[in-house]
This record gives sequence, C-alpha cells and structure tokens, in this order.
Amino acid sequence: MRETLKSDSPKSPSIFKQALTVNRKPFPWLKAFSAGLAASLPVFIGLLVGNLEYGLIAGMGGFAYLYVFNIPYAQRARKIFFAVLGMTLASALGTLAAPHPLAVAILMGIIGAAAIFIFGALKIKGPSAIFFVLIFAMTTGMPVHPELVWVRAGLVFLGGALSWVLAMIGWFFNPHGPETGVVKKVYTELAGFLDSVGTEKFNEARHALMSGMREAEETLVAGYIPWRNTDIFNRLVILNDYANSIFFYVLENFSATTDKLPPEFGEFLREIAHSLDLKQRNEIPSKKLLLSEGMDETVLKLFKEITDADAILNEPTSKINHELHISRPSLRTIFLGAFDKNSIVFITAVRFGLVTIIAAVIAYEFEFTRPFWVPLSCVAVMSGFTIVATYHRAIQRAIGTILGIMIASLVLMTQPNGYIIAVLILLLTFITELFIVKNYGLAALFFTPSALLMAESTSHGNFAFSYFASARIIDILIGSIVGLIGVFFVGRRSASSRVPHLITKTIRSQAQFLLVLFSDQGTGFNARKSKERMKMRTNLNNLKTLYDTAAGEIPVDKKSLEYYWPVIFSIDHLGYLLENCSKTEQRPILSDQTLSQLLYVCETMANAADRKLSPSIKNVPEIEGFPSIRNELIHLQKSFQKDDRVFN
Repeated sequence: MRETLKSDSPKSPSIFKQALTVNRKPFPWLKAFSAGLAASLPVFIGLLVGNLEYGLIAGMGGFAYLYVFNIPYAQRARKIFFAVLGMTLASALGTLAAPHPLAVAILMGIIGAAAIFIFGALKIKGPSAIFFVLIFAMTTGMPVHPELVWVRAGLVFLGGALSWVLAMIGWFFNPHGPETGVVKKVYTELAGFLDSVGTEKFNEARHALMSGMREAEETLVAGYIPWRNTDIFNRLVILNDYANSIFFYVLENFSATTDKLPPEFGEFLREIAHSLDLKQRNEIPSKKLLLSEGMDETVLKLFKEITDADAILNEPTSKINHELHISRPSLRTIFLGAFDKNSIVFITAVRFGLVTIIAAVIAYEFEFTRPFWVPLSCVAVMSGFTIVATYHRAIQRAIGTILGIMIASLVLMTQPNGYIIAVLILLLTFITELFIVKNYGLAALFFTPSALLMAESTSHGNFAFSYFASARIIDILIGSIVGLIGVFFVGRRSASSRVPHLITKTIRSQAQFLLVLFSDQGTGFNARKSKERMKMRTNLNNLKTLYDTAAGEIPVDKKSLEYYWPVIFSIDHLGYLLENCSKTEQRPILSDQTLSQLLYVCETMANAADRKLSPSIKNVPEIEGFPSIRNELIHLQKSFQKDDRVFN
C-alpha cells in the first residue's frame, strides 16, 4: 500500500511518462516460449490434419497458458482448468449470439464483469477478463454458423487442454517449487527482521516480514492437497510455523530494545533459506550456530528457537511433534464477502460490465466493420487496477496498438498462409510475453498483430492496407476513449469515499474476533473456523484493496491517504496478531470487565472513524501471554490522532 501512495507524490513523473516507463524486471524466457508454443502448436496440428481454420480456433484455447504464474501446482491445475472451461463457454456463447448484436453487447459485458469479480474475489493473478472477452469477440466475428457451436467450443477446449498439459510439466521436476520459494523468502525476510532489532528499520522490516509470511501462508494453503500429503510439503508448513513463532517471540521481547541481536542469528537464518533450494537432503551442508557466553535468558531462548528450525531440515516429519494448521475459507464465504455494496471488487465488476456494454452498443449501432474491436479495446483499457493505471493502459494501448496495427497490416498484405501463420503466432506470442513484464505498450505492439492475424484468418477478411489499418485504429481509439470516460465518471472517488466506513466495519469485526478468542466458547470451539475470523479476514482484505484503489484515483486526496496509511497498517498488523493467536489453544479466559474494556476501546475507534474524528485515548487492559495485541491496540489509538483540518 505504501508504494502506491509514494507513486502519487508531487515529485512523481507525469502520467504520460509513467506510462512509457520500462521497468527492470527480468525477461521470463521459459514462460514466453511456453506461451508461444501453447498458441501455435494447435495451429501446426491443424495444418498437419489439413484444416488451418480449426487449428486457429484451437489456438485461441492456448490463451489459457497466459494465466500461468508461479503458484502451487495444485492451485495452478484448478486455475487453468477453470480458465479453459471459461474460454470454452465464451466461444460457445459467441458462436450462438453472433446473429444478434444486442445479445452480443450484453453478453460481452456479463462475461467481462463475471471474470473481473471472480479474479478479484479470489485474488487471482493474471490478465483477468481480457482473454475471455477476446475469445467471445473473435467468435462473434467469424462466419455466422450457430450450428458449429459444439465444433468451435470443442476445439477451444482441446487447445486449452494442451495449455494445461504444458502448464503442469514442471510438476514432474519440482512439485513443490512455488511453496519452497515463498518459505525461502520468509526466512530471508526473517533474517533481515532480526538484523533490524534495535535500529530505525525495525518497523519497515516487520512490515516486509508480515507481508511475506501472509503470502507464504496463502501459498501453502493453496498448495495443500488432503489426499496427497508429502513429506516435503509438511516440512515446509512446519518451517513456516517456526518462522512465525520466531517472529512473534522477537516482537514480544525485543520491540522496545535498543540493543542489537547477534549478527550470527541473521546469517544462520539466511543459510537455512539457502538450504531450501537444495533438492536432496544429503546436499545440505552442516551448519552450526555457536552459543556465546553472556547471553541473557530471552536471547538464549531465541537461540533455541532458531536451532530448532534448522533441525527440521534433516529430521523426518513423522518424528516432529508439531500439529499442522491448514484451513481455508469456503468459496461461498469468499464470494459473499466480495458481494457487498462496499466491496471495491463488486463495484469494479459492475462498472466494468456496464461500460463494456455501452462500448459494444455504440460499435454495433454505428455498424463498424469489425465492431468487436471497440468493446475489446475498452476492456483492455479498463483492465488497469486503478484510474491512474487505466490512464496508463490507454496511453500504452494507443501507442502500442497503432504501431501493432501497422505491422499487422503489412503482414496481412502479404496474405500469409499455412506454416507462416503458425510461425508468426509463435514468434509474436513469445515476444509479447517477454515484454509484458516490461511495459504493456511494448506487449501491445506484438500482441495486436498476433490477435489480428488469428481473427482475420478465421473471419476471411480481405481489405486493402489503408482501409484495414485506418478501420482498426479508429475502432481501438473509440474503444479506449469510451473506457476512459466510463472509468472517470463511474469510478471517480468511489473508493476513497468508502474508506472510513470500511475501517469502521473492520475494527468492529476485529473486536468480535477478539471477544471469541478470549472468552469461554465451550468445548470443541475452533477459532480458526469461526465466522468471526472469516468476517474479519473479508473486511481486512476489502479494506486493503479499497485503499490501494483510492491511491490511484484522479484527483487523489493525498492528505487523507497519508493519514489513513498508519491506521490501516496498524489494523492490518492487529489482524495478523489475532490470526496467529487463533492458532494457539492455550489462551486466557478474560474477565467480563476486561473484555468490556477491550470492546469499549475498539468501539470508540470504530465510531470515531465512521464520523471522521480522532478518538479519545482509552486504557487498554493487559492480555496475559499476548502483550503484542495490547500494544497494537494502543498504537492503533495513537494512529487515529489527527488534525481535524484533514477532512475539512
């Protein structure tokens, strides 16, 4: 969240310059080649069986590979499979709706809105709605033959199935690679956190470690398969739990100290992180953390925690007395949480669908030659996460697409056929995936001719160069303008105006969770599966997404966002502390008076947030065994203190 705010500082470059910035991320060579193979291999197969058109239709299913990211293979298998099903459904609907322009416009909006909502609610990385809308649009542009619905849908499914196979090949070589990577990152961040004790970088390192541990927990939960519980996976879960234990021990005992911890502690944790990369246990070099003389009792206990974590690398998990805590919210809980009037995911999905429908209606009403390029461009522009990102997308798409159309026009003038089309799709998709991590505009420069080549080859278009180029440029510019106008007027200030109310809801849900954690709920109660925990998690996730969206609005209210940053940071940290507390069975039962005071403190803050006022500082009672929760509540009260002119 903090980086989002910094990017909007007065000294930041203009939107135009930001849009043209090329970042320094490394080229994803393997993913780019695999993506090119997924898109072109069906075309080669179609040529071998003597039907190029069928090969091109199957190649659209190859877009499913573009949703591959470094996530656990268990999650990847589900994600790509459902992406393939979605693309298959989109192609079937496009074939059936093609004769009815109004139905095409409405369905295009529904498909886009549904994809935006699902990807947003499940926090799925990837290009979201764009390729589902693209496949639907391309099938509406094919020769109108509703009777071919099963053929076209089946071909898209087969192309997507090939993408699924390519996406899962890595499982045979490193089945737990993504999970290992996030746990390694946790131990690296943990080493930096220990190094920061007693320095000014303590809070910054704490925040970085919390983010890493949350990512690791989500990744491990996503990679969990109840019926296939491997030794490697169990070891990673236990190592992650030990990292959490070390983090909270340091937080409880060294937050206020000015003394630094022995540097050997951090170095030893980095060696543990390095050891996780070694595939065979006998490759792990022996390490020793020597006990220094004069260590006090708290440092000595930390020494033992670190050496215990190291022992897990070589100890069989069957001999480790450690209970695994794997729990995930149901899809029903997730979707109900996102389906809320204050959920920015729901609001964005509705806005996305309505603007897409308007763009499609305009395109068909004015009878453009290829009307689907107008709403498709609108969708590409609106795929930016914030309004600022949408403006970036518009600039990048305009420049990249215009140049890409020129390339596509020149290619289509030569009337390529057969294996030349397949090779061009391979090369263009490969280059697109290489540059998408650098700049969307550079990717559009190569993706545009690839998409046009597939679309025009399946629609049997035959136009002169000048007509074709000018038509596509007009289509894309109109679509981009509609998308910008829609986002500006529909989404303007929609996020920032909801921040105070959602802060109120989140604090109240944290108070409810706090109550069930430290009160007698009877035998058999599991705090990890309680509705209070799920509600708190939902509100917290919605709040963080809302804040990031508000930071990208135009105009941005920097004063209020600067005020809310420490508040949301503290709420996030409190939520993490409560989550960790729920894993512990040995929690104290607080008296009614103590619980009442804790609830009073939380309600005072929630009420003040809703009314945009500074709450009065209240006494926060002790919580035996969990002083960090009390300290965070005190810190949260202080974070709310402000000059009343902030909102005037």
